[in-house]
Amino acid sequence: MNQLDALRQWTTVVADTGDFKQLSISKPQDATTNPSLILKAVQKPEYRPLLDQTVKKHAGKPLDEVIDRLLVNFGTEILQIIPGRVSTEVDARLSFDTAATVARGERIVALYKAEGIDTEKRLLIKVASTWEGIEAARLLEQKGIRTNLTLLFSFAQAVACGAAGVQLISPFVGRIYDWYKKSAGAKWDEAASAGANDPGVKSVREIFNYYKQHGIKTEVMGASFRNVGQIQALAGCDLLTISPELLAELAASNEPLEHALDAKAAAKGDAKKVSYDEAGFRFALNEDAMATEKLAEGIRAFAADAVKLEKLMQESGK
Repeated sequence: MNQLDALRQWTTVVADTGDFKQLSISKPQDATTNPSLILKAVQKPEYRPLLDQTVKKHAGKPLDEVIDRLLVNFGTEILQIIPGRVSTEVDARLSFDTAATVARGERIVALYKAEGIDTEKRLLIKVASTWEGIEAARLLEQKGIRTNLTLLFSFAQAVACGAAGVQLISPFVGRIYDWYKKSAGAKWDEAASAGANDPGVKSVREIFNYYKQHGIKTEVMGASFRNVGQIQALAGCDLLTISPELLAELAASNEPLEHALDAKAAAKGDAKKVSYDEAGFRFALNEDAMATEKLAEGIRAFAADAVKLEKLMQESGK
């Protein structure tokens, strides 16, 4: 049994890609996308026609709607290959606008429904884990729209998401690792900070254990991996979303894989339950320099890629 098959014994494997033609190789249960992945995909010759066709078919409509239609086209293609759910992201430029995020999420759902997709079972609306995004997710969940809270770097964000009743969270393992490595500079010890000691792995483990101990139903999906060691150290997490390159690396290894996270064992923990109102959340996030910086950086990067995608569409429509 290779490590990818071993991982599937305990964890739902999710592909993190816009390149849907690779999905038949790795055979994931679910798939996630984001603006950066879609931008990367449409710059490849095999996917550019999907962008051009979307722009041509919806010429004259607002650019933000055409982008949503492109995202839904990618998602619909993905759902023809995978058996589970696809995550489609709301424009990161709306990360601090609850009402606009809800409206955009509802529009994406409507577009999927028009394609005949069972959105309650097969779609997650991806939203940044700002206070406003978490509140938007709370409202969407109340409407029966399932959500995936992304750009999650802190325990406070995870606690607020659990309280909001979101379907799933995506803590970013690799980006947490990046911050601590850069912060340590020449003092960074790669070997001492690998595996279970990786700061990104430790963050996800803390969240996973807390959720299981307190019966929080929100699913934990580790994301943004830099190496297979981080994935191996989280075997047993509810879900892990993994790039095609790292999926291939796992499939190529026949080394034994340890069951690292166990929900039953985690449920026996003794961590106190905590809660945050808006002021408490903002202060806790502010106190975490890594989470504050990586959240802002992530929103800026996704917003920049949304602008690049818009420019490609405008060029295509000329």
